[in-house]
Amino acid sequence: MTRNLLAALAFLALSACAVGPDHRSPAPAAPAQISFAGATLPPFTPAEPAGKWWTLYANPTLDSLVEQALTANTDLRIAAANLRQARAVLRETRSGRLPSTDLSASASYGRADGEEGALYDAGLDVGYQVDLFGRIARAIEAGRADVGAVQAAYDLTRITVAAETARAYADACSAGRQLAVARRTLTLQEETFDLTRRLFEGGRATGLDTAQAGSLLEQTRAALPTLEAARRTALYRLAVLTGRPPAEFPAEVAACETPPVLTSPIPVGDGASLLARRPDIRAAERRLAAATARVGVATADLYPSISIGGSIGSTATAIGDLASGSAFRFGIGPLISWSFPNLAAARARVAQAEASAEGALAEFDGTWLNALRETESALTLYANELERTATLRRARDNGAEAARIARLRYQAGRESFQIVLYAERQLAQTEALLAQSEAQLSTNQIALFLALGGGWES
Repeated sequence: MTRNLLAALAFLALSACAVGPDHRSPAPAAPAQISFAGATLPPFTPAEPAGKWWTLYANPTLDSLVEQALTANTDLRIAAANLRQARAVLRETRSGRLPSTDLSASASYGRADGEEGALYDAGLDVGYQVDLFGRIARAIEAGRADVGAVQAAYDLTRITVAAETARAYADACSAGRQLAVARRTLTLQEETFDLTRRLFEGGRATGLDTAQAGSLLEQTRAALPTLEAARRTALYRLAVLTGRPPAEFPAEVAACETPPVLTSPIPVGDGASLLARRPDIRAAERRLAAATARVGVATADLYPSISIGGSIGSTATAIGDLASGSAFRFGIGPLISWSFPNLAAARARVAQAEASAEGALAEFDGTWLNALRETESALTLYANELERTATLRRARDNGAEAARIARLRYQAGRESFQIVLYAERQLAQTEALLAQSEAQLSTNQIALFLALGGGWES
C-alpha cells in the first residue's frame, strides 16, 4: 500500500504542469524593425554601432577616464549590489524545490490512559511540496526575469556612466575652448583699444571712439568668469564620476581646449539592432516576463496544495529507552490542502496579476517607442548642429577677414572707427557662437551614442 502511494505521488510530481500563460517576448513582433528615418543623412552609416563607442574618438585621455568611471563609479556600485540582491532572492525562491527538515526533541510529564508519568520523544521530520500546478516553477521563472531586469538596469547604469563621463570631459574641454576664444578676442580688442587711445592722443580719434572700444573690451572680459566656472563645474563632475573627490580632478583635462568630435560618419545600425541593444528595452521585456510568470503563481492558488511528509523517531517513557527498538516510530504520507473559502481572494489575485502583466506590456511598447523617438531626435539634432557649425566656421573666417581690413583702413584714415567697432563686435559674437556650437556638437554626439544604447557590453 505504502509503495503504491509513493509511486502515485512520484508520478504526480513528474507530470506536474505549470498553470498560467507562457511568456513570449514581444520584441520580435515590435514594428521597429526598420532603418532610422534620419540615418539617410551624410553624417551617418548603417553599419552596426561600436560597443565601446568612446574609443571612436581615438582619445587616450577619454578612454582612461571612462574605464576609471566604469571601475569606481558609486552608481555602478549600487547597481551591482542590487544585482547581487536579486540573485540572492532567486536562490531563495529556488530553495522551494528542496525538502524541508525539522529536528525535534521533547520531554513532558502528564497523564494519559489512566497512567501518569514522563514521556520523551526525539525525531526527524521531512516535508516536500509537490509542485503539481507549477506554483514554485512560475515563481522561479519570475525570479529569473527579475534578475534579468536588474541586470539590464545595471547595464543601463553602465552606459549612462560612460556617457556622462564623456559629456563631463567634453564640457570641460568645450569650456576651455570658449575661454581660449574669449582670451584671443580680448587680446585683439585690447590692441584696438590701445590703438584708439594713441590716435586720440595724436588728435586723430575722438573720446567717443576710445570709450566705445573700452566698453567692448570690458564686455568680453566679463564673459571669462562664467566660462571659468563652467569649466570648473565640469571638472568637479568628472572627478565624482570617476569615484574621486571634486578637488581631485585630472590636471590634464583642466588644460584641455579641444572637445572630442568625430570627423567620420557615425555607425547607427537600424531599429531591430536598437531593440536588442538598449538595456531599458531589455529591462522592460524582462519585467513583462516576470509579470506574466506571476499570473501563473496566482493561478496556482486556485488549486490544491500537495506535500509529502515523513518522520522517524523514538518515543519512550524513559530517556534510556529512546534507543530501543520498541520505541522506534515512523510515518509517511501526503498532505493535501485546498483553501475553498479563499477562492474569491485567489481569483482577485489572479486578476491583479493579469492587470499587472497588461501594464508591463504597455510599458514595453512605450519603452521601445520612446527609444526610437530618442534616437531619431538625436540623429536630427546632431546632423543639424553639424551643418550649423560648418556655417559658423565660414562666417568666422569671413568676419576675421572683414575685421582685419577694417582695422587697416582705419589706421590709414580711410574708414571711420564705427566700421572697425562693428566688424570686431561681429567677429567676437561669431567666434563665441562657433565655440558654443562646437560644444553643443559634442553634447549631441554623446547623446546620440547614449540613445543607440551601446557601451554596456563587458
